[in-house]
Amino acid sequence: MTGISEILVLVLLICGILILPRMFKPAPKSLKKKAGPTPFTMKLRAGIVVSILFPLLFALILKPWQGDLILYVSIGILPVALAWALIWILAAQKK
Repeated sequence: MTGISEILVLVLLICGILILPRMFKPAPKSLKKKAGPTPFTMKLRAGIVVSILFPLLFALILKPWQGDLILYVSIGILPVALAWALIWILAAQKK
């Protein structure tokens, strides 16, 4: 009787190794893009550089450390902030 049970165990192992994996195939992997930040475009890089240079240039011209701080904020910093706000609003409108 032990010979028959050993043969049945071997048949069961072979079925488990060869047949069952073919019956339960894994689901195909979907190709999804990662929801991460997009790379900077040339326009965005230029905008960042201009955003840094514009206030620096007006700081050198107006010299806000000598008392003209309100004029510097209104001419040097406020236009940059408004430009980025407008870009942000228009980018949301496109999507």
